[in-house]
Amino acid sequence: MKTIIINHMKNISNEKEFLFSIQCSNCHKEWKSVPIHFSKAYEKPLTNAKKIVYQALFQQELESAANKAVKDAQKQFNYCPICKSLVCNSCFMICEDIDMCIDCAKELQENGEIVES
Repeated sequence: MKTIIINHMKNISNEKEFLFSIQCSNCHKEWKSVPIHFSKAYEKPLTNAKKIVYQALFQQELESAANKAVKDAQKQFNYCPICKSLVCNSCFMICEDIDMCIDCAKELQENGEIVES
């Protein structure tokens, strides 16, 4: 599931904060991660050496923020094993035999409960 989330996640970060989004394949509602500010966002590097240090730090913090966003997104999205879509909790059903998105459940005439209304 982590790989599926990563493949669907957009990096919408800028030089001051890290932010990621995912769009539900079904309802197209966009989820955004909690913004995380870059620790050196308001500090200008005074030397080329410090610029290199800040760039490396930015990459480390970006990776850390992305990992947090993936963990948070895993609580909000589910993978439909029928149509292979990534859908939000409002578009995913817990069914008797196998959980699936609401579109597949409707098409296959499966009953169940939506994860989150």
